[in-house]
Amino acid sequence: MEPVTLNFSNAEIEAVARTIATITGRNVVVDPRVKGTMTLVSDSPMSPARAYNHFLAVLRTMGFAVVQAEGIDKVVPEADAKLLAGGVAASDAGTAGTPGNQLVTQIIKLQFESANNLVAVLRPLINPNNPINVNPATNSLVITDYADNLRRLSRIVAALDVPNATDVEVIPLKNASAADLAPLVLRLLESAASGGAPVAGGGGTESGFRTTVIAETRSNALIVRAGNQARLALARSLIDKLDQAQSGSNGAAGNIYVVYLKNANAVQLATTLRAAISATGSLGNGSGGGQGAAGAGNAVGTAGSLNTGSSGNAAGGSAPLGVAAAPSTGGQIQADPATNSLIITASEPQYRQLRAVIDKLDARRAQVFVESLIAEVSADKAAEFGIQWQGALGNAGDGVIGLLGTNFGAGGKNIINLATQGASGTVTPGRGGNLGVANKTNGVYVLGFLARFLEESGSGNVLSTPNLLTLDNEEAKIVIGQNVPFVTGQFTNTGASSGTVNPFQTIERKDVGLTLKVKPQISENGTVKLAIFQEVSSVLAATANAANGPTTNKRTIESNVLVEDGAVVVLGGLLQDEYAGSAEKVPGLADVPLFGNLFKGESRGRKKTNLMVFLRPMVVRDAAATQALSNERYEQMRGAQQLGQPEPSSLVPVNEAPVLPLLKPAP
Repeated sequence: MEPVTLNFSNAEIEAVARTIATITGRNVVVDPRVKGTMTLVSDSPMSPARAYNHFLAVLRTMGFAVVQAEGIDKVVPEADAKLLAGGVAASDAGTAGTPGNQLVTQIIKLQFESANNLVAVLRPLINPNNPINVNPATNSLVITDYADNLRRLSRIVAALDVPNATDVEVIPLKNASAADLAPLVLRLLESAASGGAPVAGGGGTESGFRTTVIAETRSNALIVRAGNQARLALARSLIDKLDQAQSGSNGAAGNIYVVYLKNANAVQLATTLRAAISATGSLGNGSGGGQGAAGAGNAVGTAGSLNTGSSGNAAGGSAPLGVAAAPSTGGQIQADPATNSLIITASEPQYRQLRAVIDKLDARRAQVFVESLIAEVSADKAAEFGIQWQGALGNAGDGVIGLLGTNFGAGGKNIINLATQGASGTVTPGRGGNLGVANKTNGVYVLGFLARFLEESGSGNVLSTPNLLTLDNEEAKIVIGQNVPFVTGQFTNTGASSGTVNPFQTIERKDVGLTLKVKPQISENGTVKLAIFQEVSSVLAATANAANGPTTNKRTIESNVLVEDGAVVVLGGLLQDEYAGSAEKVPGLADVPLFGNLFKGESRGRKKTNLMVFLRPMVVRDAAATQALSNERYEQMRGAQQLGQPEPSSLVPVNEAPVLPLLKPAP
């Protein structure tokens, strides 16, 4: 196409856009919001492509931009250009042929640096009307801006997106213990990074990668991975300064070390370690090379027991090579229960070996939360029926009088007892329906007929849900009930010649109610072994005030079971079904159909008891799980208390029941 010379002075933007469209062969559309005039002048002829780019540059200075979409160039306000469809480039090559004053969206993927860290660096370099966004999932930047500026930003990002994390560095220690030094070094490095102080030999603070320091107790070395070389140099400097041999290699304490435990019990762990030392007879130097006290030289391949009587250990050195002192279980490892710590007397290489074992044993133990449900359902039924009668045969004045009748049962159930009580005026008939007929004999009413009917039923439903939280391999016990006294003996000297009466009783108290003992053991695959003892006991109500003491009902289950974490297991069920029946009758006559009921008394009873025990263990391995479980049960109890508030009353102005306070969030 032939060169053109531009000469627009204060021309309408829309008119200039139509002319440029004719020259370049593009479809240019002007947004109605784009108003005003523009001056577009060239001193010499230029190609249509350069003329179009010149047009874009002038629009850019006036606050307008051109967005290409589907073969149409839209002239819109710059603030709205980012919202319209435009070109998208996934690399620098995508913007190579785009005019510098053309708006483009580019995706820049980072390999080493964090995209969030670069936003603060790039934001001031981008037009305020254009956005820059971060996609954390792919560590990418999405920028909408003019093509020439995007090419500049790409070069800046390429210079910043370089590897800045060092490789893993293993730093062996000569004097200090790796387990003791690792947290100290990490704490110092983290405090320096958080304070924003420049690192030694570098310019700036650590970003993107945090320094990691791990103790490798087997070789007594520190594994360090830093964010940059300057941070690594700082870590090396700190380690060199701290890894210094002191007097006796342990300060003024010499070869006596104190280890504070975090989770284990000092007394139990000391016993375990002494037993292990006694079984092996000696401890070799697991580090393969460690320095004793100052001037004692290197102890290589030391094989000596932890014996405080060894001259080498007392001097801060090690036992002679290949010589094993006599094993001892008394003085080299002691426990201090007050501070829950171990006091170890050993050379430094031997101490490091013991420290590696202690670190493994002093781990946080898992806990087991055992939910149990004990349900007991009982039903009792009893029925009694009987007819009794008594009568005399003969007339008044006869020398011989016959007596004929039936009598069943005892006490208030017997017709003869009731007739005798009636003569004395103290009649106490038995329970149930009693129908009696008295006939008059010689002016006295005598009970001659008694029919008795009784039916009784009773039911019980006892539901208990005791819960326990205990450490792995530790027994826990919960008792819910009463402490009932039982008389075991008594004495009185009523017949003594002194005339002084000094009676006394010996009483033994026992727990009556619900008892649950659980000892869980967690296996590596998550299965929980439970050693369980469960007892449900109660006092028989009828014997609560008995002279010989109360009688107790007792149901016990003792078992060992395996159950998966969070699963429900049924421990056992006790089904008791009793039937009792008795009949008193006159032989022969009582067997006559229908008429025989006048000559018999009968009682029947049935008792059914069903006891089921369910258990559900849940393994709680860390503090967060323990806190979540406690918070859940706390809120459950608090909700129950809120629902149990009394009804509002103005006559009785006590309208609030105690409620647990709200849990405060952890700091």
